[in-house]
Amino acid sequence: MSSESAAAPALLSTPLNALHRELGARMVPFAGYDMPVQYPAGVMAEHRHTRSAAGLFDVSHMGQIRLDGPHAAAALESLVPVDVVGLQPGQQRYAFFTQDDGGILDDLMIVRPHADDGLGDLLLVVNAACKEADLAHLQRHIGTRCQVEPLPDRALLALQGPQAEGVLAKLHAGVTEWRFMQGRCVELAGARCFVTRSGYTGEDGFEISVPAAHAQDLARALLADGRVKPIGLGARDTLRLEAGLCLYGHDIDTTTSPVEAGLQWAIQKVRRPGGERAGGYPGAQRISREFTEGVRRKRVGLLGQERAPVREGVVLQDAQGSVIGRVTSGTLGPTVNQPVAMAWLDAAHAAAGTVVQAEVRGRRLPMTVVTLPFVPHRYRR
Repeated sequence: MSSESAAAPALLSTPLNALHRELGARMVPFAGYDMPVQYPAGVMAEHRHTRSAAGLFDVSHMGQIRLDGPHAAAALESLVPVDVVGLQPGQQRYAFFTQDDGGILDDLMIVRPHADDGLGDLLLVVNAACKEADLAHLQRHIGTRCQVEPLPDRALLALQGPQAEGVLAKLHAGVTEWRFMQGRCVELAGARCFVTRSGYTGEDGFEISVPAAHAQDLARALLADGRVKPIGLGARDTLRLEAGLCLYGHDIDTTTSPVEAGLQWAIQKVRRPGGERAGGYPGAQRISREFTEGVRRKRVGLLGQERAPVREGVVLQDAQGSVIGRVTSGTLGPTVNQPVAMAWLDAAHAAAGTVVQAEVRGRRLPMTVVTLPFVPHRYRR
């Protein structure tokens, strides 16, 4: 081995890095960024606080991309199996980029801003680890049909929990009128922000795209409310898992199709087989076939019958010891107070109520297939 080893690339920082350290966060590398995994109270307390009050998350490592031009919606529809053309101003939609074999390249959020929001025709939020690849994918396939512009000068905050509305309404009263997956530009703490009523915890809440230069002032204004505490990546993961929400690269990836993953609810009727704008996106042949013929494996929820948590990668077996799947995410659910997991299972074993065995350090732990989510969603519909 050479004495001169290649230096690891320097971690990127979000605009709130100094504030995280001031608040006592334990920082870890995540998707190329220096990110807070937890604060002094710990993951369990942060999780429970978000479920009962309001938690503030820094998700500025996510990618924000603007699409502009009269053909932006139609162009984006050629890369995703969801209805983009039908999005109304102020409406947001969950989506996923698919590849030619129907696998998922990334999942993302799409919103159509109002014309006077000044953010183009469409605004996308993509996963941090995929954002460079997603940007290249967009530019390569639709860059001649619309303007594709990354927005690195914007931070992204998420305010989540049953008291999030009351907290944010102190800064802008109009947010109380919005429903889940609606949003627009408003002034918050002296900054013009694009806010959507959305999030990835299963709780009511908001995601706030704010100019990076104003991110710390806004975060401090929100944290000044006694109902709000800072929340790290650890609790963000346990919250989304209890809510049955996929983590890209773990529960879904390029080997999984949307139908296998149980995400067909995100494909609107107009884009399904027989719909007015069916097909026309990568992998449409496979995905259409799975709509009509079914799948051989499925993403499921598992509830542990014993206290030991079952982690990602654990092999799942049937009563005879045959391998029938594997765990993709797992933890001890702080709200349900039981081990919870998501897994891929052969379709023959995926019905709710089926008991499977998780192989953990030589022990076989029984887990029951359950309907997701583990904790009911509390979105403001």
